[in-house]
Amino acid sequence: MERRWIPGNAFTLLENGEEFFPRVFAAIANARREVIVETFILFEDKVGLQLQEALIAAARRGAQVDITVDDWGSPEFSEHFLGALKEAGVRIHAFNPGPRPFGLRPHLLRRMHRKIAVIDREVAFVGGINYSADHLGDFGPEAKQDYSVEIHGPLVAEIHRFCHTALAEGLRHQREKRQWWRRRKRMRTTPEETPAAGGADALFVVRDNRRHMDDIERHYRIAIRAAKKRIVIANAYFFPGYRFIKELKRAARRGVDVRLILQGQPDMAFVKTAAEMLYHHLLRAGVRIYEYCDRPLHGKVAVMDDEWSTVGSSNLDPMSLVFNLEANVIIRDREFNATLSQNLDKLMCDSCNQITLDALGELKGWPLVRSFLAYHFTRRYPGWAGWLPRHVPRLIPPAPNAGKPLSPAFAGIKDKA
Repeated sequence: MERRWIPGNAFTLLENGEEFFPRVFAAIANARREVIVETFILFEDKVGLQLQEALIAAARRGAQVDITVDDWGSPEFSEHFLGALKEAGVRIHAFNPGPRPFGLRPHLLRRMHRKIAVIDREVAFVGGINYSADHLGDFGPEAKQDYSVEIHGPLVAEIHRFCHTALAEGLRHQREKRQWWRRRKRMRTTPEETPAAGGADALFVVRDNRRHMDDIERHYRIAIRAAKKRIVIANAYFFPGYRFIKELKRAARRGVDVRLILQGQPDMAFVKTAAEMLYHHLLRAGVRIYEYCDRPLHGKVAVMDDEWSTVGSSNLDPMSLVFNLEANVIIRDREFNATLSQNLDKLMCDSCNQITLDALGELKGWPLVRSFLAYHFTRRYPGWAGWLPRHVPRLIPPAPNAGKPLSPAFAGIKDKA
């Protein structure tokens, strides 16, 4: 089913943890009825402890609080951390949990990679920022550059409905099924709708493994085809499908100013290697490539022309476009587009190195073979991915780490997120 544009929304761009965490924690502090949080990573560091404190306070005020973490992305939590949440009435769920032989986390595919928060059905947050200290500048040179948006308006009700459905489907296997459905049924009959808050039209777009398997990529391609003047995409993990690359090249050849902001100081070495295998193909078509070198780029944002923008959790690589559960907001609003455009222009001007064909040199030998194979691999992997199992996701309470409480230094672990 095609999603419809929802008018009447207001968006605030939040850059990095310094802007995001105070806003989301303040919203939770004001919660009266309900808090829903989904995150790929939650670390038991200073940010995770702040979130824990905010959720406990909300639950003790009588709000219903649910938090879902991905079992692959998040570590095991200490008994104290989980126990304090449960004692206050917070319901914490692990997405798709399973055994960890030899301490390894085998669930690499089909991960819950969304980063969403909805509070009292009045405000929502969607983006790429996890609840971990490595999204703050004082973390050091490995601190991530990333974005989220604060949302007011009717789109919040759409996101709220989605989160309730995701919880209900994931909890279907729990013993408390009947009690769960009675509680949810009462809440879903509430006729209240979120009033208009601004002039922005918006879509809430997800990628799942059933009905919306390529929605995020498809909306990107539609916008690229429609672009007349400018495309700027800032994305941490760039290895999109063949059709996506083809649309970018076509846009550049018809005179659109196409720019990519990619990782120059990646948190994982293979990320830059994968992107570089496509550089020659893109540069020859007229696409401009900038590598962000201040610190690891973790953002997943884009602007096209003067109105279209997107912010979300979806990278442009096989994991996000084919396997992970993702969520983006797509915004039609000149003011928000201008704000995000100015931010990305500053990034390119102050913190990026532009990559040129002359600097790359001639493509020959093994680099030529590697680039050829990588480019044509992008034609095939979406089809191959369909052969892999698409299991029904499960949500169950996470088991605590039976050992000592985890150190805040655990946040130094680098997961692709």
